[in-house]
Amino acid sequence: MTTTISDLDIPGSLSTPAIRSDWQAGRLTMQGDSYPENSYELFDQVILWVRHFLTHEQRPLHLELALVYLNTSSVKAMMDIFDLLEEAFETGREVSVTWHYDARNERIAELADEFREDCSYPFAITPVRGEP
Repeated sequence: MTTTISDLDIPGSLSTPAIRSDWQAGRLTMQGDSYPENSYELFDQVILWVRHFLTHEQRPLHLELALVYLNTSSVKAMMDIFDLLEEAFETGREVSVTWHYDARNERIAELADEFREDCSYPFAITPVRGEP
């Protein structure tokens, strides 16, 4: 029996990423800048969704990221999410991350690469062509 929780559909703002989840597809997407006033308020619901999915589903979970900038508290929240994925992967779960970034933004590529160094599951960092 599968126990689901509501999918996330959090609109983005100047300081917060758009966050959407799709329980049936096993997908979580985050896109935009992330420097919220209260990162716990924003990311606690994301962490809860990820934890709930990994606990109640056996299907793969894929994170699709297009984050442009993260402040320190957002980096901590992402580390918590990646730790949940690592724990799941170590028990045989299929998890993966694809981080898309503007090829002109080397700083975010370096940050994504630092995250990837701590992960043993598939973690792709994919440059995309920015607007001219």
